[in-house]
Amino acid sequence: MIKYADNTIAPQVRHMWKTVFGDPDAYMDIYFRDKYRNENTLVYIENGKPAASLQMLPYMFTFCEKEIPIAYISGACTLPAYRGKGYMSALLKQSFQEMRKRNIPLTLLVPQDAGLMEFYAPFGFAQAFDAGTEELPSLKELLARHPDDLYGAYCEFDAWFRQKDMTVQKSFDDFCSIVEEAALFGFPPKRNLMGMARIIDAETLLSVFAQRYEDKIFSLSVKDSLLPENEDTFVVQGGECKRQHKEGDFHFHVPIGELVQLLLGYHTSRKDEPLRTLFPEKSPQMNFMLE
Repeated sequence: MIKYADNTIAPQVRHMWKTVFGDPDAYMDIYFRDKYRNENTLVYIENGKPAASLQMLPYMFTFCEKEIPIAYISGACTLPAYRGKGYMSALLKQSFQEMRKRNIPLTLLVPQDAGLMEFYAPFGFAQAFDAGTEELPSLKELLARHPDDLYGAYCEFDAWFRQKDMTVQKSFDDFCSIVEEAALFGFPPKRNLMGMARIIDAETLLSVFAQRYEDKIFSLSVKDSLLPENEDTFVVQGGECKRQHKEGDFHFHVPIGELVQLLLGYHTSRKDEPLRTLFPEKSPQMNFMLE
């Protein structure tokens, strides 16, 4: 059975996190105080006990120069005794349905290793963010420039990313948690994170894309075995996206994983024509996620 967490289950979710990830208690104190919410946490219950869980953390994301709501999947874990039973698969599928109910068109996650990338791929996730090779601006130096003015530091921090397209944005509350977590570990250097993305609502994202690129004309048939609402033929033309059964000019058949890479502009310059012209290349960025 899958259900949302409550105040009784929440301590067990924290214990599950500690068991699986082994993070320091001081870090977990920050995370479970600032980011964890029962209403964003799905739990798989077996025989009355939590066996697996994941969290859907809300963020804003700059997509085609417009901010849209996204869900960042965090803390996805299964207790060792319950692995191999498909509980995480069930949680992921349920989370997609919950996101659609909340009108969240896109979800992101950061897999810990290549094996997890292979695990998430069948669920429609595809790599859309590269790990950074250069260090991001120093939080320690930023705070030194704004002594006793945390909001002033946030404004400068926000300016680093707010104007960047295909980027996860942070609120002031997010920034306060980021600073506290960084101080806990001695302000280690930070880089962009390698991450994956999954489309929840293809029509919404294609509509935003069409509004930004009014000159683009194409149609595509989307394949999505887990979210049938996304399986349709979409025509982008004149700043609009419409569903229709008739194929238009420049028609493509696209699995949902490839579509998220195209829309986020992930290495689209490597695509064959006309895809690389239809979908401008961007530099998607995800960072400072309390990783």
